Amino acid sequence: MGLGNIFGRKRLKGAKLDKLFALSTAQITLETELGLKPAGVAAIVFKPLSAGEFLRAEQEIDELLGVVAQTSGSQVRRRQDTLGYQWLVVRDRDFEDLVTGVHLVSGELVAHGFGEQLLAALFTFEGWERPTYLIYGFKRGAFWPFIPTGEGQERDNAAELRLRNELQGELPIEPDLTRWLGLFDAPLD
Repeated sequence: MGLGNIFGRKRLKGAKLDKLFALSTAQITLETELGLKPAGVAAIVFKPLSAGEFLRAEQEIDELLGVVAQTSGSQVRRRQDTLGYQWLVVRDRDFEDLVTGVHLVSGELVAHGFGEQLLAALFTFEGWERPTYLIYGFKRGAFWPFIPTGEGQERDNAAELRLRNELQGELPIEPDLTRWLGLFDAPLD
């Protein structure tokens, strides 16, 4: 029994990166059957770090972004949202390179000890009436659709369920709808 159990804290799950590449193979279905084309932007969101962790991590993350940009050719920028969450925004017009860039950044964060802070990766698609996103939850290793209506914190649930039904054979889809968190106001610019 660990100390966390004695004091009533449970250890956070680490990030599962292995199923992220399933999105590359689903691209054909997304484009040809659903009319959704990659928008060339994705983002990784992770929990804010404590002050001490942040000082140590800030330099490591900046170095990491430089390495990823050189290795994958993707543009990577760091952002913070209004709630203090950190975002690493990856841009690349080539979808395979975009997915690889997100995997590389995520893997490096895990290797540097920040795997427990990783929350999700957000992939942007165009072609439907509304902006369409596929979110990958690092803790569960599963995707879910996110389609905001543009009216506050409202979502197009019917379109999300349709997208889930179309992609179930292609992607590991999160079965628990209560875990389908929306990432409104993601700082993707």
